[in-house]
Amino acid sequence: MGFAPNPNRSRYPPPKPRYGGFRTMPFIIVNQSLEKVAGFGIMPNMIFYLMNGYHMEAATGSTILFTWSAFSKSLAIFGALLSDFYLGRFRVIAFGSFSSLLGITLLWLTAMIPWLKPPPCDQLNDNFGAGCIRPCSIAFGADQLDNKENPDNDRVLQSFFNWYYASIGVSTVIALTFVAYIQDHLGWKFGFGVPVILMVFSALMFVLGSSLYIRVKPGKNLLTGFVQVLVVAFKNRCLTLPTDSVGYYNHSSDPKFLAPTSELRCLNKACIIRDPNRDLNSDGSTSNPWSLCSVEQVESVKSLLKVIPLWSTGIMILMSMEQTSFSTLQANTMDRHITPNFEIPAGTFSVFTIITLTIWLPVYDCLLVPILARYTGQLRGLSPKVRMGIGLVLSCMAMAVAAATEMIRRRIATKQGLEDQPAATVNMSALWLLPQYVLLGLAEAFNGIGQNEFYYSQFPKSMSSLAGALFTLGLALSGLAGSLLVNVVNSVTTKGGKESWLSSNLNKGHLDYYYGLIAVLGMINFIYFLVCCRLYGPCEDEKTKLSGEVEDEQFLYSALPSS
Repeated sequence: MGFAPNPNRSRYPPPKPRYGGFRTMPFIIVNQSLEKVAGFGIMPNMIFYLMNGYHMEAATGSTILFTWSAFSKSLAIFGALLSDFYLGRFRVIAFGSFSSLLGITLLWLTAMIPWLKPPPCDQLNDNFGAGCIRPCSIAFGADQLDNKENPDNDRVLQSFFNWYYASIGVSTVIALTFVAYIQDHLGWKFGFGVPVILMVFSALMFVLGSSLYIRVKPGKNLLTGFVQVLVVAFKNRCLTLPTDSVGYYNHSSDPKFLAPTSELRCLNKACIIRDPNRDLNSDGSTSNPWSLCSVEQVESVKSLLKVIPLWSTGIMILMSMEQTSFSTLQANTMDRHITPNFEIPAGTFSVFTIITLTIWLPVYDCLLVPILARYTGQLRGLSPKVRMGIGLVLSCMAMAVAAATEMIRRRIATKQGLEDQPAATVNMSALWLLPQYVLLGLAEAFNGIGQNEFYYSQFPKSMSSLAGALFTLGLALSGLAGSLLVNVVNSVTTKGGKESWLSSNLNKGHLDYYYGLIAVLGMINFIYFLVCCRLYGPCEDEKTKLSGEVEDEQFLYSALPSS
């Protein structure tokens, strides 16, 4: 006797997909969280390791750390391109995890077996691993959850972004406190050993989930399209722009422009159809993308070139935030005791920047945005460019406060007769460093997030991934700029046998002058920013009114903070 078909069969929920979903989240989030703790954990006290282990001067050690930072951020762009256009995210993250493990293990071995110490630059191998993991991890996690057929897809992705960035915040705090404390009190063998153990678990955790992952195939290289526009525009440089746009310009299959805009008109020559029979296929597509581009391609390149001047103004503020090596040296000479039996590790003070940023964001979102929006007409309270400008001013104030604090610290050290005792503790609380860290946290909240929101709002959706790449490139260049500034200041101030401003003996050097110089350069940069804003003109969404219907946002607010 056979079974009758169940009339309610269609009411049963569909079987769970074999790949992806929330079950992959523990593997991905644990992988990136432990990598963050391991990677960031070796940084706070690294200046002391270079000075004590390699007997470097403060300026030389800081130059290496600036270069380290620039190299790491540059590799993040390389890792993103490698995953998106060639190998796919899974392979790049897996390779990066084991590469980071190898690099951190080599660093730990230099502490365990001193005669194995290589030149400092050989210890930067883990940067390649970090450059593969950090730009790809959040996109790989979104791949596992992104299901267009799910009506709650947007809410699921937003929840993932929230948890992802919460894990980054927790990881950073642990790295700057727990790992730094171990290095401070148990030495480098344990201080570097803990990141090695964490990185082992990070790599293994990611590999354990490999059978569950959705693996998105690499896509089209967006940068190739940009180069094609420049090449074709140069080839057609002798052509005359048509007065009538109808039928003369090539469009993509999904046209968004009737004709190219009048800005940067020289690029419009890249999309001129010279011979329809030769330039176009029978279906209307381009026969050779290196001979003819679309209007949409040209406008994408224009949108990128237009933001470059404003983007360049962010390099200075990022360089100000990279001055943690000198601030750590300052803290090491000051009274860091909270209680008679507990003192804050010198490398931990930068955590106050993270705390400030974490506190400010919900305060701004929940309290200030509704009030400001009534008066400005801006959905986010203040426009991205205004927030970028406020961040630049705050960073200048932070450097000015840092200069004043160091001037006072140095004066107290001189009164105590500690000029020739750089390791002695000055009778001044290290908590006086907090104002500069708080101001830098606010500067990051305004400028960093304002920058990213500006890029996302001005770029077409097809270029949204480039917004994060631009900010990362700014971080890389800020490291190079910081390294150059340290070398120039150290070379100029040591002429004639004088003591360097950046002397390892802070009591003889003039770190206050160095901070003051950065503040002055920051103000010059702010004036340059105002000029760039004037030349850029109003943004497309400069006056988004609350009373109007809001279009679909191109910008994910959660996908931002560099801290």
